[in-house]
Amino acid sequence: HQSAVGMIARGENQELAEEYLPRMHDGGKLVGIGFSQLRRPGPPLMRATGTNDGYLLEGTVPWVTGWSFYPEFLIGAALPDGEAVFGVVPLTDQEGIQVSPPMRLAAMEAAMTVSVRFDGYLLPRSRVAFLRPAGWIQRNDMINIALQGHFALGCAEAGLDILRGNADRRGDCFLEESHAALSSELARCREATRKAQRSADEETTEERLEVRAWAIELAVRCAHAAVASSSGAANSLDHPAQRVYREALVYTVSAQTTPIMEATLRRLVR
Repeated sequence: HQSAVGMIARGENQELAEEYLPRMHDGGKLVGIGFSQLRRPGPPLMRATGTNDGYLLEGTVPWVTGWSFYPEFLIGAALPDGEAVFGVVPLTDQEGIQVSPPMRLAAMEAAMTVSVRFDGYLLPRSRVAFLRPAGWIQRNDMINIALQGHFALGCAEAGLDILRGNADRRGDCFLEESHAALSSELARCREATRKAQRSADEETTEERLEVRAWAIELAVRCAHAAVASSSGAANSLDHPAQRVYREALVYTVSAQTTPIMEATLRRLVR
């Protein structure tokens, strides 16, 4: 919803912005997003063809979160010339739109993620938010490399909260020492992430990739520390340690690009 707000606000369709934005702050309009497929190499999963009335949509959006909560979402579809069109479409079964059952996911299943199939659905021009040039999402991802790392850092902190509670309960010195060491590293990683985010240019791309990989690895290690310090209880579905451990999986692959994958694996095998 936050991404949709920002993108509609920065879009070219002033009438759409005036209709949606005043009602998006209080739940009057709820809009999800579905454009991660534009990152995928090869033939586009979601295609659009221009007509006099708008754009005909064909293909599949593989990930849309918020089924039964969001009545609409902001879609991204590739045009024949490589440009991409973004617009607001229904998140509901109707003529030209087929929504899958909610996916079974290892983490965050409650967010009700679905895939959506479009078969000749007309996106009216009144619901088109903006057009973007070919390669736009790849360039945007390079700018936001460090930004997405904050989610992983929050997951790391959640793992440390569990480790802190276990240390307080058991009173073992090694738990205290582990918490102190990981907390110190988290503070350093957070500051490095902020610094990398402030200096987002081509010269700092490699630095930002390394910081993002550090945040991902740290989230997994802190979640693993939460599991280890919770002993067998962590294997219970009711225990927060296993939930945080699974959420670290999500933040490992969220908004992942090939350079981020490479940087992550390079750090893991260093």
